[in-house]
Amino acid sequence: MHTNSSLIKTDFTLDIIQLLPDHVANQIAAGEVIQRPASAVKEMLENALDAGGSEIKLFVKDAGKTLLQVVDNGCGMSETDVRMCFERHATSKIKSADDLFEIQTMGFRGEAMASIAAIAHVEVNTKLTSKEFGTHLIIEGSEIKTHDDCATANGTSIKVKNLFYNVPARRNFLKSDKVEMRHITEEFTRVSLANPNVKMQMFHNNNEIFHLPIINFRQRIVNIIGGKKNENLVPIEEETTVVKIDGFVGKPESAKRTRGEQYFFVNGRFIKSNYLNHAVSKAFEELIPHNYFPSYFINLDIDPKLIDINIHPTKTEVKFEDEQAIYAIIRACVKRSLGAYNIAPTLDFSQEISFDLEDKQTTIKEPTIKVDSSYNPFENKSENQPKQTEGKAEEEWETLSFEENFVPEFENTDLQQIGNHFIAVPNSNGLLLIHQRRAHKRILFEYFTKVLNSNKGQSQQLLFPKEIELNKSEIEIITYMTDELKKVGFNFEVKENHISISGIPPECQEENLQFVIENLIEQHKNSEDLLTEQQNTLAVSLATSLAINEVKKLRSEEMIGLKNELLKCDIPSVCPIGRRTMINLKTADLEKYF
Repeated sequence: MHTNSSLIKTDFTLDIIQLLPDHVANQIAAGEVIQRPASAVKEMLENALDAGGSEIKLFVKDAGKTLLQVVDNGCGMSETDVRMCFERHATSKIKSADDLFEIQTMGFRGEAMASIAAIAHVEVNTKLTSKEFGTHLIIEGSEIKTHDDCATANGTSIKVKNLFYNVPARRNFLKSDKVEMRHITEEFTRVSLANPNVKMQMFHNNNEIFHLPIINFRQRIVNIIGGKKNENLVPIEEETTVVKIDGFVGKPESAKRTRGEQYFFVNGRFIKSNYLNHAVSKAFEELIPHNYFPSYFINLDIDPKLIDINIHPTKTEVKFEDEQAIYAIIRACVKRSLGAYNIAPTLDFSQEISFDLEDKQTTIKEPTIKVDSSYNPFENKSENQPKQTEGKAEEEWETLSFEENFVPEFENTDLQQIGNHFIAVPNSNGLLLIHQRRAHKRILFEYFTKVLNSNKGQSQQLLFPKEIELNKSEIEIITYMTDELKKVGFNFEVKENHISISGIPPECQEENLQFVIENLIEQHKNSEDLLTEQQNTLAVSLATSLAINEVKKLRSEEMIGLKNELLKCDIPSVCPIGRRTMINLKTADLEKYF
């Protein structure tokens, strides 16, 4: 039997289980609560709200790696409370276990500030409104360095410097400043949307990113997401014995291929819920295309006894006592609002089912049935006889954007398309099957990769500039990608809440421009945390956005061009994400089926 040698040498007469020192326990707890700078921002902002602040400022330097500071004009803390707030499980929100089921505040676990103090340099200035002087406290790695009186404004200012300075392994796992800043911005956005009655400001490296005055919920959404959002918001409202619902959903035409404008708030707290998200999606069913996501900003007011918010350290997940009822209410509420604003198709039950006839005296005649007596279903007809619909279908074929640039190596009239999905190419060894969309993706990927490396992309100027509305986080992503996008042929100007495009690559079509830009943003979001090379990410995104559909009728010359260009690729056998583009079925393999 295998045994652990380290256990054999242990003297079991000695006690080996020990309590961890506080600073070690705090560092372990910090791993659950503080995963990145944005986690600390969330906890500090929530504490400022719990303190009753009507004005909150967030200062960030180097995406939070150097400094995070939250300043509020709330109630402040006493000299004793300043020290106690950095002790584990010290909280003003809970006095008994029963209080866990009536939580109305944001922070309540008593671990956040202790966790932050364990892995950073923390400096606090705070003052009660009733006191003449405040308290100044400095903590480094859970150890108090300074604690004395000071002159400071009412409220609290907390600085968190050098996050993870004593946990280098965790600091090394932080992403780029751009990625970390995106997470901080998202946390600030969530808190700001949930609290329109609080003035909120955010600064990054001394530049003001957000200035949000006290205003109503609708205007707070517009101030954060973008000015043109207002006309696309549809109000929703419902009150039942289970839950009270209010907020807004975006009109179907404002749905995007990118996620990011989906917000649920339960009792003023942002939550994530795939189940409730599905309820909204079902309400938009048949109103928006597949793989598009509607915008929504929905507040749920529910009895705290009917929910459990203590199921996750970050408190972004909630367990409802009657989840199915809330699902049904949300779905019905959204669907009714869309119908009330003449957005969703509805039935007018006030109208008579019978037809409205202009001439009421008109006699209704029974329709006659015409029968072709000469029709014989068993009569043999030429297989080559064209059908009525073939001419129309041929007119609807779209020409591939790369057709003019493709010069076939040889004419091959034996190519056949199977199910408008695959291209069959007979050869001396058997049959080559090509997946048309994946093949096109590989061709476009290698083309854009070469363009990015050579910096010789061509641009096709638009007759009129095309404006694409984006929110602030999407504008930030496009701004970051500007140099690479211009290399491949995009010419555009970045405005406050949209981009104005005047030139596009020849492979791109103007009518698909909105889809292409949104898809680029979504692909970029998904690839950020993977630390993939920026140029490679853009080439993959463009290839995915511009490739032909999986099911599309192709003409003979298009199939020939696609096949020839694929075989010219450096790696023709797989698409940019490593999936097969073609399969060579040898004659011996085909004989196995007979």
